[in-house]
Amino acid sequence: MSDEEPPTPTLNRPRAAHPAVPGPRPAVPAPAPAPAQPGWLGPVLLAGIVLAALNLRPAITSLGALFEEVRDGLGMSGTVAGLITSVPALCFAVFGVTAPRLSRCFGPAAVVCAGMAAVAAGLLIRPFTHGAAGFLAASALSLAGIALTNVLLPVIVKRWFPDRVGTMTGLYSMALAVGTSLAAAATVPLTSALGGSWRTGLLVWAAPAVAAVVPWLPVAASVRREQRAAGGSAGGAAGGSATAPAAPAPAAGPSVVRSRTAWALAGYFGLQATGAYVTMGWLPQIFRDAGVSASAAGVLLAVTMFMGVPLAFVIPNLAGRMRHQGAIAAGLGAFGLVGYSGLHFAPAAGAWAWALLLGLSNCAFPLAITMIGLRARTPGGVVRLSAFAQSTGYLVSIPGPLLIGALYQHSGGWDLPLTLMTCLLVPQIALGVLAGRDRTIEDERGMRD
Repeated sequence: MSDEEPPTPTLNRPRAAHPAVPGPRPAVPAPAPAPAQPGWLGPVLLAGIVLAALNLRPAITSLGALFEEVRDGLGMSGTVAGLITSVPALCFAVFGVTAPRLSRCFGPAAVVCAGMAAVAAGLLIRPFTHGAAGFLAASALSLAGIALTNVLLPVIVKRWFPDRVGTMTGLYSMALAVGTSLAAAATVPLTSALGGSWRTGLLVWAAPAVAAVVPWLPVAASVRREQRAAGGSAGGAAGGSATAPAAPAPAAGPSVVRSRTAWALAGYFGLQATGAYVTMGWLPQIFRDAGVSASAAGVLLAVTMFMGVPLAFVIPNLAGRMRHQGAIAAGLGAFGLVGYSGLHFAPAAGAWAWALLLGLSNCAFPLAITMIGLRARTPGGVVRLSAFAQSTGYLVSIPGPLLIGALYQHSGGWDLPLTLMTCLLVPQIALGVLAGRDRTIEDERGMRD
C-alpha cells in the first residue's frame, strides 16, 4: 500500500473544446494533495482485521460447547434454549441492516471499533447474569457488534487494500474459521482447567475480544483526524479513507424483489444459515446425549467448523470458473444428507465421519456469498442483491434453531429434530440449483437497471 495518493493524471483533466484554436484556457485548479497515510496504519489495520475476524464466532461456538451447563445453571427450558440459538440470526438480520447507515455517519473504522467493543462488553457481562433474560440480553449485545463487523469488514478491505482484496478476504475468512473452531475445541478444556464453572469458561473469550478493540482505536482516531484535515465528513465516501479519493456512488440497481433468482438465493442463504446455527448451537449436545464426553463433543464441533478454513479458498475459486454452480450446491447438500442420517442412526459410532460431512455441508456459506457476486452484473445490482439475500436469509433462518429446541424438549430425543434437518436439505439443494443458474438479476424479465 503506497504512502500517499498519486497526483491526478493530466489526461483526466478537462480539455478545451477546440484545442487548435488559440486563446486563453480557463484555469483548472489543481487538486489538493491528499494527506499521506501514517506508516503504521497498514500493519495496524491488518492486525485489526485479523483480530476482529477471530472474534466473529466464539460468542456462539463457546456457548455451544457448554450449552448443557448453561441451561442447567440458568434453568432454561428447551424452548428458551432454542430461542437463544436463534438470536444470532435475528441480530445479524436486524443490526446488519443498520451498518451502511452508521458507516456513512461515522466511517467504517469507527463502527467496527464500536462493534468490537460491544462484542467485548457482552462477553464480559454474560457470565455474571443470573437469569435467562439477562443472559439473552448480554448475548444480543455481543451479536449486535458481530453483525456490524460482519457487514463492514469487507468494506474495510476494499477501501484500504484495493489491490489485495482476494488475499485479504482469504485471510479474513481463514481467521473467522480459526476463531470459530478454536472456541468450540478449547472452551471445555479451559473450563476444566479454570475450576469447572461454565461462567469462567465463557468469560475467557472476553479477553481476545478486548484485544480486538485495541488496534481499531488508533485507526478510527487517525481516520477522523485525516478527514477533518481534508474537510470531509465522518463517513467520507461511504465511510472511505480520508486519503483515498471519494468513490462514485454506485448506480441504482434493479428491484430485486421481482427476481426469482434473488428469492432463490435468499432462500438458499436462509436454509444454509439454519443448518449452520443448528450445528453451532446443538451439535455438541447431540453427541453428548449419545454418550460422547463434553470435551470430545467440543472437539467434534471444532472439526466441523474447521472445514471452512481450506474450503473458504477452494469453493469461491471453483464456483467462479463454472457457469452453473448448482452442482456444487447439490454436492454440499448431499454431504449434509449423509451427515444428518448418520447422526440419526449411529451418532457415537461414526461421530468423526458425521462431523466432517456436516462441516463440508456447512461450506454452503462461501458458495452463497460467491453466487451473490455472480448473479448481478452491475455494482448497484450486487449491493441490492447482497442486502436482500442476506437480510431475508437470516430472517428465514430464525425459526430453525427455536423449532429444533422445542422438538427436542417435547420428544425427549433427537429423532424428530434430525429428521427435520434432513428434510430441510431437500429444498436447500433445489434452491441452490435455481440460484446457481447462469443468469443475472438484471437480465430477468421485468428487471430494469
